[in-house]
Amino acid sequence: MGSDIPVDSVRTVTRLSRVLERSLDGLSLAQYRVLAQIAAGDERASRIAHRLALGKPAVSAAVESLRQRGLLSRGSVDEDRRAVALALTDEGRAVFDAAERAMATRLQEIIARTADPDGAVAVLRQLGAAVEELMSERAAGNRSERSGCSERAVRSERSGCSERAERPRRSE
Repeated sequence: MGSDIPVDSVRTVTRLSRVLERSLDGLSLAQYRVLAQIAAGDERASRIAHRLALGKPAVSAAVESLRQRGLLSRGSVDEDRRAVALALTDEGRAVFDAAERAMATRLQEIIARTADPDGAVAVLRQLGAAVEELMSERAAGNRSERSGCSERAVRSERSGCSERAERPRRSE
Protein backbone atom coordinates (compact mmCIF):
# COMPACT_ATOMS: atom_id res chain seq x y z
CA MET A 1 0.00 0.00 0.00
CA GLY A 2 1.48 3.32 -1.05
CA SER A 3 0.03 5.64 1.58
CA ASP A 4 -0.72 5.78 5.26
CA ILE A 5 -4.26 5.29 6.48
CA PRO A 6 -5.65 8.68 7.50
CA VAL A 7 -6.47 8.95 11.19
CA ASP A 8 -10.02 9.98 10.31
CA SER A 9 -10.54 6.54 8.71
CA VAL A 10 -9.52 4.85 11.95
CA ARG A 11 -11.84 7.12 13.86
CA THR A 12 -14.67 6.36 11.45
CA VAL A 13 -14.28 2.62 11.96
CA THR A 14 -14.33 3.03 15.75
CA ARG A 15 -17.38 5.33 15.59
CA LEU A 16 -19.16 2.88 13.31
CA SER A 17 -18.44 0.11 15.78
CA ARG A 18 -19.95 2.19 18.57
CA VAL A 19 -23.05 3.07 16.50
CA LEU A 20 -23.62 -0.62 15.76
CA GLU A 21 -23.10 -1.55 19.42
CA ARG A 22 -25.79 0.94 20.45
CA SER A 23 -28.27 -0.91 18.24
CA LEU A 24 -27.67 -4.15 20.17
CA ASP A 25 -30.27 -3.40 22.84
CA GLY A 26 -28.74 -4.78 26.00
CA LEU A 27 -25.78 -6.67 24.56
CA SER A 28 -22.22 -5.43 24.52
CA LEU A 29 -20.24 -5.81 21.33
CA ALA A 30 -18.08 -8.44 23.08
CA GLN A 31 -21.19 -10.41 24.04
CA TYR A 32 -22.52 -10.18 20.49
CA ARG A 33 -19.19 -11.41 19.13
CA VAL A 34 -19.25 -14.40 21.50
CA LEU A 35 -22.83 -15.24 20.48
CA ALA A 36 -21.85 -14.95 16.81
CA GLN A 37 -18.96 -17.38 17.23
CA ILE A 38 -21.15 -19.89 19.03
CA ALA A 39 -23.84 -19.50 16.38
CA ALA A 40 -21.15 -20.18 13.75
CA GLY A 41 -20.26 -23.47 15.44
CA ASP A 42 -17.47 -22.69 17.91
CA GLU A 43 -18.41 -24.31 21.17
CA ARG A 44 -15.33 -23.92 23.37
CA ALA A 45 -14.48 -20.68 25.15
CA SER A 46 -10.75 -21.10 24.48
CA ARG A 47 -11.36 -21.33 20.72
CA ILE A 48 -13.68 -18.32 20.85
CA ALA A 49 -11.07 -16.29 22.74
CA HIS A 50 -8.42 -17.19 20.17
CA ARG A 51 -10.72 -16.52 17.19
CA LEU A 52 -11.85 -13.14 18.53
CA ALA A 53 -8.37 -12.15 19.76
CA LEU A 54 -9.80 -11.63 23.24
CA GLY A 55 -8.31 -12.72 26.53
CA LYS A 56 -9.78 -15.80 28.15
CA PRO A 57 -10.95 -13.76 31.17
CA ALA A 58 -12.92 -11.41 28.89
CA VAL A 59 -14.56 -14.34 27.11
CA SER A 60 -15.27 -16.09 30.41
CA ALA A 61 -16.96 -12.98 31.78
CA ALA A 62 -19.07 -12.58 28.62
CA VAL A 63 -20.01 -16.28 28.66
CA GLU A 64 -21.02 -16.16 32.32
CA SER A 65 -23.11 -13.03 31.79
CA LEU A 66 -24.84 -14.57 28.77
CA ARG A 67 -25.41 -17.82 30.66
CA GLN A 68 -26.97 -15.98 33.60
CA ARG A 69 -29.32 -14.22 31.18
CA GLY A 70 -30.38 -17.60 29.79
CA LEU A 71 -28.85 -17.00 26.37
CA LEU A 72 -26.22 -19.76 26.56
CA SER A 73 -26.13 -23.27 27.94
CA ARG A 74 -23.12 -25.32 28.96
CA GLY A 75 -22.66 -28.99 28.27
CA SER A 76 -19.87 -31.51 28.16
CA VAL A 77 -17.57 -32.32 25.28
CA ASP A 78 -17.49 -36.05 24.56
CA GLU A 79 -13.79 -36.30 23.75
CA ASP A 80 -12.62 -34.08 26.66
CA ARG A 81 -14.48 -34.25 29.95
CA ARG A 82 -12.66 -31.18 31.25
CA ALA A 83 -13.89 -29.02 28.38
CA VAL A 84 -17.24 -27.27 28.32
CA ALA A 85 -19.39 -27.02 25.20
CA LEU A 86 -21.31 -23.79 24.76
CA ALA A 87 -24.59 -23.56 22.84
CA LEU A 88 -27.20 -20.90 22.21
CA THR A 89 -30.50 -21.46 23.97
CA ASP A 90 -33.71 -20.75 22.07
CA GLU A 91 -33.82 -17.34 23.73
CA GLY A 92 -30.15 -16.82 22.89
CA ARG A 93 -30.84 -17.59 19.23
CA ALA A 94 -33.75 -15.13 19.22
CA VAL A 95 -31.65 -12.38 20.86
CA PHE A 96 -28.77 -13.04 18.47
CA ASP A 97 -31.02 -12.94 15.40
CA ALA A 98 -32.67 -9.72 16.60
CA ALA A 99 -29.24 -8.16 17.23
CA GLU A 100 -28.07 -9.03 13.73
CA ARG A 101 -31.22 -7.59 12.18
CA ALA A 102 -30.88 -4.38 14.21
CA MET A 103 -27.24 -3.91 13.26
CA ALA A 104 -27.93 -4.69 9.58
CA THR A 105 -30.74 -2.12 9.57
CA ARG A 106 -28.53 0.51 11.19
CA LEU A 107 -25.65 -0.23 8.81
CA GLN A 108 -28.01 -0.05 5.84
CA GLU A 109 -29.16 3.41 7.02
CA ILE A 110 -25.56 4.58 7.15
CA ILE A 111 -24.53 3.04 3.84
CA ALA A 112 -27.55 4.60 2.11
CA ARG A 113 -26.02 8.00 2.93
CA THR A 114 -22.83 7.30 0.99
CA ALA A 115 -22.23 8.40 -2.59
CA ASP A 116 -21.89 4.77 -3.71
CA PRO A 117 -23.84 2.36 -1.47
CA ASP A 118 -22.96 -0.69 -3.60
CA GLY A 119 -19.30 0.29 -3.52
CA ALA A 120 -19.45 0.75 0.26
CA VAL A 121 -20.87 -2.76 0.66
CA ALA A 122 -18.15 -4.12 -1.65
CA VAL A 123 -15.46 -2.44 0.46
CA LEU A 124 -16.97 -3.91 3.64
CA ARG A 125 -16.87 -7.39 2.08
CA GLN A 126 -13.24 -6.85 1.05
CA LEU A 127 -12.35 -5.70 4.55
CA GLY A 128 -14.12 -8.73 6.02
CA ALA A 129 -12.14 -11.06 3.77
CA ALA A 130 -8.90 -9.27 4.63
CA VAL A 131 -9.59 -9.58 8.36
CA GLU A 132 -10.33 -13.30 7.96
CA GLU A 133 -7.09 -13.77 6.03
CA LEU A 134 -5.08 -11.91 8.66
CA MET A 135 -6.62 -13.90 11.50
CA SER A 136 -5.96 -17.18 9.66
CA GLU A 137 -2.33 -16.22 9.12
CA ARG A 138 -1.94 -15.34 12.77
CA ALA A 139 -3.55 -18.62 13.82
CA ALA A 140 -1.18 -20.53 11.52
CA GLY A 141 1.75 -18.62 13.00
CA ASN A 142 0.62 -19.45 16.53
CA ARG A 143 0.24 -23.13 15.61
CA SER A 144 3.72 -23.19 14.09
CA GLU A 145 5.21 -21.58 17.21
CA ARG A 146 3.57 -24.18 19.44
CA SER A 147 4.64 -27.07 17.22
CA GLY A 148 8.16 -25.79 16.64
CA CYS A 149 7.58 -25.51 12.89
CA SER A 150 8.55 -22.43 10.98
CA GLU A 151 5.76 -20.39 9.43
CA ARG A 152 7.29 -21.17 6.03
CA ALA A 153 6.96 -24.91 6.72
CA VAL A 154 3.36 -24.47 7.83
CA ARG A 155 2.50 -22.47 4.69
CA SER A 156 4.14 -25.09 2.47
CA GLU A 157 2.21 -27.81 4.30
CA ARG A 158 5.41 -29.74 4.77
CA SER A 159 4.73 -32.71 6.98
CA GLY A 160 7.02 -34.15 9.60
CA CYS A 161 8.21 -30.76 10.82
CA SER A 162 9.83 -30.98 14.24
CA GLU A 163 11.39 -28.46 16.56
CA ARG A 164 14.84 -29.94 16.01
CA ALA A 165 14.54 -29.96 12.23
CA GLU A 166 13.17 -26.44 11.87
CA ARG A 167 14.93 -24.36 14.48
CA PRO A 168 18.50 -23.26 13.90
CA ARG A 169 21.02 -25.09 16.04
CA ARG A 170 22.71 -23.15 18.79
CA SER A 171 26.43 -22.67 18.63
CA GLU A 172 28.24 -24.71 21.23
